[in-house]
Amino acid sequence: MASVIVLLILLAASAPAYATDYTVGDSTGWTSGGDYKTWASGKTFAVGDTLLFKYSLMHTVDEVSQSDYNACSSSNSIQSFSDQSTKITLTKPGTRYFICGTPGHCSGGMQLAVTVSAATSSPPASPTTPSSTPSTPAEGSPAEGSTPSDTPTQTSSQAPPTTKSSSTSGSGSRAIGGGLDSGKGLLVGLSLVVGLALLG
Repeated sequence: MASVIVLLILLAASAPAYATDYTVGDSTGWTSGGDYKTWASGKTFAVGDTLLFKYSLMHTVDEVSQSDYNACSSSNSIQSFSDQSTKITLTKPGTRYFICGTPGHCSGGMQLAVTVSAATSSPPASPTTPSSTPSTPAEGSPAEGSTPSDTPTQTSSQAPPTTKSSSTSGSGSRAIGGGLDSGKGLLVGLSLVVGLALLG
């Protein structure tokens, strides 16, 4: 029975996290007149997420430094794209800056700053080992036939599952990691109940 508990905990710990694919500007895409500050303000970007820029031949995607972003200058671009469908993976925490390199377009609103947070995950709960010798209930403690919910368990150190918010507008789609984290919590909770049942 102990091997079943260990297996459940290993399954919960090895479950993968999911990333989000964002289409910049949603259905509007990367174009003149877009309000990309507003578009980004309602979203949480994390390591592993991707940005998809869809645009016409008259635009580019230039990743620049913060100072070049503020000056709308693409002369020292970190990287520059003009393939009309540019997918960029957010690989580390921090802020990344993007502008259109076509003269006048950045000052017209084609600039995007994205603050990337570390990938979210729930740490696996530490397993509790049932004692081999059942203890004698003290006076005033629950009776022997009490349900597992009446018996205190070591769950105070378990962090609650974290979820990552996402936008549902346009084509920014998210496989919600929060649901997966809830599944982890359910598996760990189930393993605790099974362990407690062994005490009876």
